[in-house]
Amino acid sequence: MQNTTQLLPGFHLETLRRKPRSTQQKIADGLRLLKQKNFAQLGKAFDGFIPETLLAPALSGAHSRRRLFSKSNTFWAFLSQVLSDDGSCQEVVQKLKAYAALRGLDMPSSATSAYCKARGKLTEDDVLEVYSHVIASMEDLGSVDNWHGHRVVVTDSTGVSMPDTESNQEQWPQQRHQKPGCGFPSARITACFSLHTGALLSHRISDKHVSEIVRLRQQIDAFEKGDILLGDKAFCGYRDISERSDRGIDSVISLCRRTPVKDADAVKILGKDDVLIRWRRPAKIHSMNKEERNKLPATLLLRQTKIIINQPGFRSQSIYLISTLLDPVKYPAEDLRDLYFRRWDVELFFRDIKTTMGMDILRCKSPEMIRKEIMMHFIAYNCVRRIMYEAAEEADMPVRHLSFKISLQTLRSWEPNLNQAKLSRQERFRLISMLYESITQCPLFQRPGRSEPRAVKRRPKGYHLLTKPRHKMIVPSHRSRNWLNKGKDA
Repeated sequence: MQNTTQLLPGFHLETLRRKPRSTQQKIADGLRLLKQKNFAQLGKAFDGFIPETLLAPALSGAHSRRRLFSKSNTFWAFLSQVLSDDGSCQEVVQKLKAYAALRGLDMPSSATSAYCKARGKLTEDDVLEVYSHVIASMEDLGSVDNWHGHRVVVTDSTGVSMPDTESNQEQWPQQRHQKPGCGFPSARITACFSLHTGALLSHRISDKHVSEIVRLRQQIDAFEKGDILLGDKAFCGYRDISERSDRGIDSVISLCRRTPVKDADAVKILGKDDVLIRWRRPAKIHSMNKEERNKLPATLLLRQTKIIINQPGFRSQSIYLISTLLDPVKYPAEDLRDLYFRRWDVELFFRDIKTTMGMDILRCKSPEMIRKEIMMHFIAYNCVRRIMYEAAEEADMPVRHLSFKISLQTLRSWEPNLNQAKLSRQERFRLISMLYESITQCPLFQRPGRSEPRAVKRRPKGYHLLTKPRHKMIVPSHRSRNWLNKGKDA
């Protein structure tokens, strides 16, 4: 018989043997109920996107025994953790205690060690399988709402920091100008999103020494024939435009490192500030030898479109777009201009993940757990995006008009209602329908051309910076001492 004393910290075999049989049976029944249920209420909202077959217990090894923190419970607890306001392991344990108290079960221990060990046993392959399934389920959402019959994939890069541990520093070293013990490991992430739904389609993580264009090349399999890549000037390279075109992937990107072609040197003038140009293959291409470079076409026929920006607050007054969409009738220059202005949405997608969901500063202390934590954030993000898309369809409104933050706040508030003990399937569908209605009742006010300066208004606290390791840092004088002395002198 399985030893049930390991399921909940605080229960010991000797204690159970001294209790009457009725008490033993009560504890055993409580443990069995906890093991059979997903105590993370978010599981009831997301079980349509993440089937339980992906979280079935293993036949052997980790998560093969029936414990409180089973594979399914650990996953849903981890997902609930990245979606919560606090995001700590202790909050997950307190949710478990609240779940047990609501059902009149014996309270588990408040220690987080059992949950942390179970989370460590959740392998990267387990998380990657769910991550891939959620992405696959999101790819068809924008099949109707597209741009001129194409799916637009917008890409960009961002950075995240994490706890200053030796293993994290070795994998993702801090900035070289920072002294040891004074900085934090820093990772770079390049991700691809669906422009219409906001769904994350793929990502790659590396240290600061790997270029973002290299990380994008590693995600080329996430694109489909007929897709359009929308990006900034970092992705404007001869090699990459050529390789994407060979796969049937079009590009709309801003010009970089090249002088714009004048109308007199253009192959054909399509309209005002809209011409066809011919690029010659560069004499040298970084990361390619001579033989690989010669395999590229000698020239590329591209389209150059000049965009004039009149809105105050924007950094540039004119931008040159380079695209492989050569037909001016099917793809008017004005439509290309509007499409590139929507590239800013990728900054908002990253803000939803990093600021709203709190992925800006990661919590795990090993590279393996960091990678799992990042994937769990992306899984949770896509699940919220899926709910937003279904809510927008039910309300017959564009998903772009819904707020990710309001959707997340609504979902957090509705967690207890979606996981009631005696809730019929029909009643759960009714609650989810009301959840969708609540999400769509606060649409975003659309303000095209609004200035979005990269600046913060609120000033940070006036504390001194840690310029030395903690054990060498001398406590500085109080920051307001000079102000106090000045007040006395006055």
